Amino acid sequence: MKRVLLASPVKQKKEILCEFLESLDRLILEGISLDMVFIDDNNNHKLLLEYRKGKGNVLVLAEDGNDSYVCDETTHRWQESLIWKVAELKNRFLALALEGDYDYLFLVDSDLYLQAQTLIHLISLGKDIVSEVFWTRWEPELPPLPQVWVGDQYRLFALEREEELSDQEKSKRTREFLKMLKLPGTYKVGGLGACTLLSQKALQAGVSFEEIYNLGFIGEDRHFGIRAVALGFELYADTHYPPFHIYRESELSNLTAFKQSKSLARPLVSLKRTKGLLTLAMLVRNEAERYLEQVLTQANQLADYVVILDDASEDKTVELCEEILAATPHRILSQPVAGFNNEVILRKKLWQMAMASESEWILILDADEIFETKAVTELPQLLGNARGIDCFSFRLYDMWNVNYYREDQYWQAHKVYRPLIVRKIPDFKEKWQETPQHCGRFPLNIAELKGAVSDLRVKHLGWQKAEDRLRKYYRYKELDPQALYGIKEQYESILAPQPNLIPWAD
Repeated sequence: MKRVLLASPVKQKKEILCEFLESLDRLILEGISLDMVFIDDNNNHKLLLEYRKGKGNVLVLAEDGNDSYVCDETTHRWQESLIWKVAELKNRFLALALEGDYDYLFLVDSDLYLQAQTLIHLISLGKDIVSEVFWTRWEPELPPLPQVWVGDQYRLFALEREEELSDQEKSKRTREFLKMLKLPGTYKVGGLGACTLLSQKALQAGVSFEEIYNLGFIGEDRHFGIRAVALGFELYADTHYPPFHIYRESELSNLTAFKQSKSLARPLVSLKRTKGLLTLAMLVRNEAERYLEQVLTQANQLADYVVILDDASEDKTVELCEEILAATPHRILSQPVAGFNNEVILRKKLWQMAMASESEWILILDADEIFETKAVTELPQLLGNARGIDCFSFRLYDMWNVNYYREDQYWQAHKVYRPLIVRKIPDFKEKWQETPQHCGRFPLNIAELKGAVSDLRVKHLGWQKAEDRLRKYYRYKELDPQALYGIKEQYESILAPQPNLIPWAD
C-alpha cells in the first residue's frame, strides 16, 4: 500500500474548485492510501470546509493575508510577491509529506480536472519527479501549449550549449517537441509543474521551491526544477492522461465534452487488471460518410480501449468518433497535415499509441473492416484461452457488395490468414517494412511471435460500392504509378466489369 499526500494551495472560484474536487473523488486508488491537504487562501466561499465534512483523510489549513490575484478571461496575472508566497505554501506541503513519512507527494493546481487513472499511472512509472502534461491557451489568441518545457524560462526547443540556431530551426525544433508531447509516452524534460508527483527519495534529498538568489528566472517551478536537477534528479513529463485545465471560467462549458471522452465516461482499468483487455487501434481519414459508424459501433462491444490516429480528416470523422465512443475509453490524435503518401510513418505512430495503452492485447483494424457478428461473444473466449499464444491471424474477405465477396486470380485475401491481434510484449523491438505504401499494419517481426489462426472472419467493406472502387483505383495510380509496392495487374482489375463473386454466408 503506497501512502500518498495530495496537496493544493487554493485561491479559486467556487465553480472551478467544485470541478477540481469532483475529479479527486473519481481517482482510482487501488493499492493507494490517499490523504489530502489544502491551504485555503482567503477564498470567499466555504467549499473546502464542506468538502472536508465526513472525510477523515482531508485537512484544510487557513492562510493569513489576502494578496491580490487577478484571473480574467485573458490570462492570470502573477505579481512577484504572490509567486514566492505560493512557493512558501508548496514548501509547507513538502515538509508535511516528510513529517508524515509519505511515499509520495502529489502537488496539484486547483484549476485542473484530473482523469481517474492519473495518480495510479504516475506512481506506476517509478519516477522520482514526474508531471502529467496538460495544454493551455495562455492568452485567447495563442495556440495551446504545455506546462512543461525543455529549458531556461520556457524554451520549447532543444539547444546545445553555445549552439546558434536560426529562427526557422527554432520553430522546427519547437514543433517537434510539441508533436512528441501529443503522443502517449513519458519524456525527459527541463522544467515542469502544476500536476507533479514527487517520491520520498526526492523529498528527503531536499527538493524545494525556495528562491535561488542568483537565478533570474521568474516562477517558483523554475527554481524547483533547477535545484532538483542539481541534486541529481531527472524531470519527466507524462502524456497518457492529460487533465483539463480550467484556465478561464468560460472554459467550464467545454468540460462536459471532456468528461465524456478521455476515458472519463468509463474508467479504463487499474494497472492490476490489464489481463485479457483489448485495445483497438485504427487509422482514419475522411471516413464519416463511409463505414466508420458501423465499425465503431461494433468496437464498443469488442474493445476495452480505442486509439485512433486521424490523418487530417476534412469531414466530421473526429466528431463521429467522439460521439460513437462516448462510453468507451479512447484517445484520438489528429494529424495537422495528411501523411498517407508515406503510410509507414502513420503506422508506426498508431503502433506507439496502441503500445502505450494498458491492455494485454492489441487489435489493429482499418476503418472499413468489421468482424462477423459472432466475434462479439467468441473473441473474448479466444483471447481468454490464449495460453502460450502471442499473435492471432484471421481471414479477410473483400466484400464487392453487401452480400458477396470477390474471388479470382488477384482477389484471394480470404485464403490467407493475416495477423490482426498481438499480445503487448514489453520491450518488443519492432522492425517495419520501410515502404511508403503497403507497409503492413504491424511490424514485420510480428511473424517471429508464436501464433495461431482463428476461424472468425473479417469483412473488408471498402470495395462494396462502385464509388469506393473508383476512388481507390485512382488513389493507387497516384501514389504508386509504377506499381513499385503493389501489383499492377491487381490495380487494373479493380474496375473489372464482371468479377467473380461468391455469396457471403453467416
